[in-house]
Amino acid sequence: MITRCFISYSGVNLPLNLVNPLESAAHRNTYFRAYYDDQERMVRCEKLVYDQVEMQHSYEYYPDGTLQRAEITDEDGETQVLNFDRNGKRLP
Repeated sequence: MITRCFISYSGVNLPLNLVNPLESAAHRNTYFRAYYDDQERMVRCEKLVYDQVEMQHSYEYYPDGTLQRAEITDEDGETQVLNFDRNGKRLP
């Protein structure tokens, strides 16, 4: 698994579009840490604030790379699960 760190994200679509990569997060109070599979798809993303996970997204994909499922956990520990069809449309 490949790990990368970023300063922020842009847009509202999932998976998050992380921007401004960091060489090192050693001196950052707030940043995003992302984990990628061997096909360069983000499988988990965490927002860290003072080394504590404040928010987490976990992603699953269809074989063609389309987002299938997103599990979003907020700072209160509440989790929301979103499912998508093969065209990227959110399922009820």
